[in-house]
Amino acid sequence: MLTWTASANREPQQRAATGIRRLIEAFMLICLSLVNYRNLMAMNYWLMKSEPEVYGIQDLARDQQTIWDGVRNYQARNFLREMQVGDLAFFYHSNTTPPGIVGLMQIVQTGLADPSQFDPNSKYYDAKSTKANPRWQTVQVEYVETFVNFIPLDQLRQQFTPEQLGVVRQGNRLSVMPVATPVAEKILAISQGKAKP
Repeated sequence: MLTWTASANREPQQRAATGIRRLIEAFMLICLSLVNYRNLMAMNYWLMKSEPEVYGIQDLARDQQTIWDGVRNYQARNFLREMQVGDLAFFYHSNTTPPGIVGLMQIVQTGLADPSQFDPNSKYYDAKSTKANPRWQTVQVEYVETFVNFIPLDQLRQQFTPEQLGVVRQGNRLSVMPVATPVAEKILAISQGKAKP
């Protein structure tokens, strides 16, 4: 009789413990979803230039990933330092005819020391930079897609003002620059042939 009573008393306790455990698991899933949502909302967009004869979108498509080396402008370097894993960047073919946005890549590693700064045989060598205190940081990028609809600079100038998109500003030679989310979304729509003039 005592054994039955003790067992009967344990059953409600076990059910309560199971219920509490399930509530905790559900709460943890909600927290994880909120973290992922915040990370998604915090994603930034960038535009990064490269000469197609040096390293083009076709090279990235072949390699899948690469270190974005050779940036030697302090403002561009500072933008590279601001990048976060998961950010998206528009691949822009520069110093070609016509220049323009050709595809999309994703930032997969940040805070990397640009290896070319330590290479005496590289044109990007910096004798004042040391491995203990590197002057030039960069990122690793991963290929996402080549746009079916290439977006030339002239078309970008028709769609955006210099205040909206720095690359359309006359004389702009910056190789890395931020892109506001509404502008980035319109660029993506243009690349898919969905944007209205």
